[in-house]
Amino acid sequence: MSESSRGTLDRATSETGVRLLDRLARLLALLGGALAVCLALLVSTSITLRAFGLGGVRGDFEFVQMGVALIVFAFMPWCQARRGNVMVDSFTTKLPKRFQAVLDALWEVVFAAMMALIAWRLGAGAMDAAKSATTTMVLLLPIAPAIAACAALAGFTALVALAMAVVRLRGSA
Repeated sequence: MSESSRGTLDRATSETGVRLLDRLARLLALLGGALAVCLALLVSTSITLRAFGLGGVRGDFEFVQMGVALIVFAFMPWCQARRGNVMVDSFTTKLPKRFQAVLDALWEVVFAAMMALIAWRLGAGAMDAAKSATTTMVLLLPIAPAIAACAALAGFTALVALAMAVVRLRGSA
């Protein structure tokens, strides 16, 4: 797909709300990348310490578990805004552009619904984890904040997907 037909949020419209979503998605992706670098340094340090017989960083796997979940959800809005998701369009490329845009918008709405469902259930899980004071095994860190952050990021991804649906429909008019 050509760069001009990608339909990204930043180029598709100049509306303030959509630009704000795009900037926030970009910021979240940058924060996710920074967290990935921090986790890589943590794991490298832990492995190096173990190699020298000094024992690893206590609870390193707990940070990695929560961190990777946050990273994935932090990248999702940016990926959605950039059409970085998996798309199979082999048979639709010969259809009229308007029909392709409507079909893409429909799938954006379906994706938004799925992300909203995930956000809802993650939110319920976060409340349950907070209520039961669930913690990690080694460091006894509460897990509810990480789950709640993932819920918020999933909800934001749903919002971005809906905005992309609107962008696609407006771009094809």
